[in-house]
Amino acid sequence: MTVLAPPESAFSSLAPGVLNSLNDQQKDELVKFHVIPTFISTSQFQTLSNPLRTQAGDSTYYNFPLNITTNGTSPNLTTGVVNATLQNTIYTDGQLAVYQVDKVLLPMSLFGPQPPAAAPAPEPEKKKKKTGDDDTPATDSTASSSVDLRLGLHGLMGGINWFHCNVLFVTMDGCNDAMSET
Repeated sequence: MTVLAPPESAFSSLAPGVLNSLNDQQKDELVKFHVIPTFISTSQFQTLSNPLRTQAGDSTYYNFPLNITTNGTSPNLTTGVVNATLQNTIYTDGQLAVYQVDKVLLPMSLFGPQPPAAAPAPEPEKKKKKTGDDDTPATDSTASSSVDLRLGLHGLMGGINWFHCNVLFVTMDGCNDAMSET
């Protein structure tokens, strides 16, 4: 386990009442945000993948992201709200590491801007009346498209039948008349 411990001066530099405004669950999340569930040696800070998962949970942007970057030999920790520096090693034994950081790590979910609201669901299209029609509302565009297509196909088939019955039979009758005259 790795603990990132801010000194008393880091807590006193917070705005007055910040910690008192948190409920018990939020205080618990703040403490857990300073704990990484695996042992990290100082040399491993150079190769960590971001965002780092803490005991607070979800490491996505609007929750509990903790990103580590290195500037020379000093690792920097970024929460999206504050940028802190790993100052020194307080304790390490190969299974537990306690490092001092210069600021209280303030997670995005508790101290950052709230995520944008989800886009509202689109409203269903309102049914419009056709001009000159009776009071029956028109159907939505998908349904009217399929009705138009059916009517169009029905009309096409009717036209083909009319052509078949009238034009071809008239022509055949004309041919039969011409043949009977000869």
